[in-house]
Amino acid sequence: MELVRSTNLSALLVLLSCFCLQFGSAIDTITAAKFINDSETIISNGGDFKLGFFSPPNSTDRYVGIWYAEISVFTVVWVANRNNPLKNSSGVLTISEDGNLVVLDGQKKILWSSNLTNSVVNLSAQLLDSGNLVLQGNTTGTFLWESFQHPSNTFIEKMKISTDVRTGKKVQLTSWTSPSDPSIGNFSAGIDARNLPELFIWNGSRPYWRSGPWNGLVFIGLQNMYSVFHDGFSLVDDKEGTIYLSFSSSNDSFPYTYVLNEQGNLLEAYSNNSGEDWEVTWSSYKTECDVYGKCGAYGSCNSHNSPICSCLRGFEPKNTEEWNRGNWTSGCVRRTPLQCERVNNGSDGGKKDGFLKLTMMKVPDLADWSSAREENCRNQCLENCSCIAYAFDAGTGCMPWTRSLIDLQKFSSGGVDLYVRVAYSELDTKEKVKVIITVSVIIVLIFTGICTYLLWRWMAKQNGRRKTKMLLYKFSGEEKLGDNVNQVKLQELLLFNLQELASATNNFHQSNKLGQGGFGPVYRGKLSNGQEIAVKRLSRDSGQGQEEFMNEVVVISKLQHRNLVRLHGCCVEGEEKMLVYEYMPNKSLDAFLFDPVKSKLLDWRRRFNIIEGICPGLLYLHRDSRLKIIPRDLKTSNILLDEELNPKISDFGLARIFGGNGDQANTTRVVGTYGYMSPEYAMKGRFSEKSDVFSFRVLLLEIVSGRRNSSFFDDEQDMSLPGFAWKMWNADNIVALTDPIICEPSFEMEILRCINVGLLCVQDFANDRPTVPIVISMLKSEIIDLPLPKQPAFTEREIAPDASSSQNNQSKCSVNNVTVTMVQGR
Repeated sequence: MELVRSTNLSALLVLLSCFCLQFGSAIDTITAAKFINDSETIISNGGDFKLGFFSPPNSTDRYVGIWYAEISVFTVVWVANRNNPLKNSSGVLTISEDGNLVVLDGQKKILWSSNLTNSVVNLSAQLLDSGNLVLQGNTTGTFLWESFQHPSNTFIEKMKISTDVRTGKKVQLTSWTSPSDPSIGNFSAGIDARNLPELFIWNGSRPYWRSGPWNGLVFIGLQNMYSVFHDGFSLVDDKEGTIYLSFSSSNDSFPYTYVLNEQGNLLEAYSNNSGEDWEVTWSSYKTECDVYGKCGAYGSCNSHNSPICSCLRGFEPKNTEEWNRGNWTSGCVRRTPLQCERVNNGSDGGKKDGFLKLTMMKVPDLADWSSAREENCRNQCLENCSCIAYAFDAGTGCMPWTRSLIDLQKFSSGGVDLYVRVAYSELDTKEKVKVIITVSVIIVLIFTGICTYLLWRWMAKQNGRRKTKMLLYKFSGEEKLGDNVNQVKLQELLLFNLQELASATNNFHQSNKLGQGGFGPVYRGKLSNGQEIAVKRLSRDSGQGQEEFMNEVVVISKLQHRNLVRLHGCCVEGEEKMLVYEYMPNKSLDAFLFDPVKSKLLDWRRRFNIIEGICPGLLYLHRDSRLKIIPRDLKTSNILLDEELNPKISDFGLARIFGGNGDQANTTRVVGTYGYMSPEYAMKGRFSEKSDVFSFRVLLLEIVSGRRNSSFFDDEQDMSLPGFAWKMWNADNIVALTDPIICEPSFEMEILRCINVGLLCVQDFANDRPTVPIVISMLKSEIIDLPLPKQPAFTEREIAPDASSSQNNQSKCSVNNVTVTMVQGR
């Protein structure tokens, strides 16, 4: 009896093994013998996409489609039988005898087919991890048909939207009729290459929206489109007649899609919250001005005006009655004929035409292209009587227009300068009078004017230097800086005047405010030469004064290092004291590291690059600069990131300078941020290079764990991040300490080494801590065998559990009012 049971069990296992070999290894493939019914699905090899039968919301009709497999919100990206739904669950997706991929109903009627014209046998259909369903031969492996060449309403990564200039064939998106009906709707989106390549949305056969020409990085008709933000877009001319648009995201954990909805709006969305939802980040339709040709020919649309449409200067409404009723489609006509038109009519030509400059514009449709350089583009258009406008973009080149200017829009920022040809009489007469008067005055007073200006500039600069030096000399006797202050040559520091900085920041307007700290507000500005700056303005009611101000001027006025924020200059006028820095667009490190969404952009390679960037900055301050400098307030909010996420150390209001061979000092005024202070500094006021090494350890552990040091203050078990790290180190449970975002086996040893170095940097005694050069050698694995760390300092609670609420609050904040934690980039 037992022998029979054993034999039966063995036979069953053999059958199951054969079944798995036959079907389990090809779950992403369909053949004539392995079709799928309504209740079955196939899944791509990597598990990203599924293919099967589905019903849209509020519908019982059945369709064959492809959708995301790992995103909770059911999101269909492609539909086969869009116009021929199944009315029951009897459908089958299979390979027909003629080699086509087909959808059959219960009576074997073909509802949809791949429509291959050449009969091929032994074909199979495979769902790739890109979401592309391909029909291929078993021997050649070439794609005979693919769903990417027949898209629905969704544009996903690695898909190509294209147009063939020779044949007119287009691969384009088509909208659904409604959310419950995927049949082909009224709108389509694709590439139009009649002149310069542009992305268009059509309502039927009529243009509904357009992107403006492609300049190699962006579409210049999209306001504030940046190639870094719209990651991975590429428009390619294959030189064989086909132009195609594609995109690929640099972060695979955030799938991006572009969906053409039923209203003709193209929406950009990405999956967040671990695939639980889609977040819309951009849409083609924001205002009425985005509708193609809203204001007709020679009409400009501005969504901030009322009414939104207006004729260009030198033009008037073609139909005044309709225009006044708000129907602007008839557009505008020229008020005064151009010179060449008057000459052709046999009348006196008069003065030559000129160009009206329109700034921050979406360029009109139907642009031509010329190889002329920027300096020749204007003359080329002026010499051509048919040319009615021109624009120049560095990526696109010279763009002249010989047809009516249609689909003009005024942007609040971005765009390009458009020059519209108008008759001489239409140019600004006030401007002409002003030019005549100015030329006359310059001829008579040019020498006096230049001398007066130069004298005023010299006096203002000398006055500013005198005030600054008076403050410096007054401050130079303070205990904080010592005798080495006078080594700094402030004469070489650029001094700004108050009017210049007020103009750069739009009179310190609230919209330009980047953040607020103990020192005062910080504003974003733009100098007359186009350089972006961050202006740190000492608040009159601030707890700080000239001491911290001059300290920061003295410390970094002569520092030049790629990992230190650069000080461009300062301003001292009356009660005003301001510092002018380089502008850092990506905020501070803590704005990325502790943000649940942005932290995902910091993979381990970027985090390690940030760690490696902070170390050279510290090494320069401690060893390589002319004066040895101890920042004393090294923390994540004082590490700023540039456009490429390179770190720069900032905020030297609390820094101390050593001269000669000095390497440590004492102070009676302990300033800084709790949780980042070394024991000898917090308790005895003694600081040195090792004080910064202690602060660096918190930076390093915060970068590895993705958690703030202050997040442990209310924890009943773990009193600080170093204490928690020490506990996990002893428990051999480094995974609990490491940020899940960077937990990858390939980086495990590198992360372990960083944690080891971090714990070595927080030893109780300064002599036990490594110097910055040794830390760099440890991180670069130049020192292979690292010493084992001892129990770090401050593993006991820094604030007793029964302390007052005010004391608890202080434990989490900077104990001075100098440090500035930015809310936006600076």
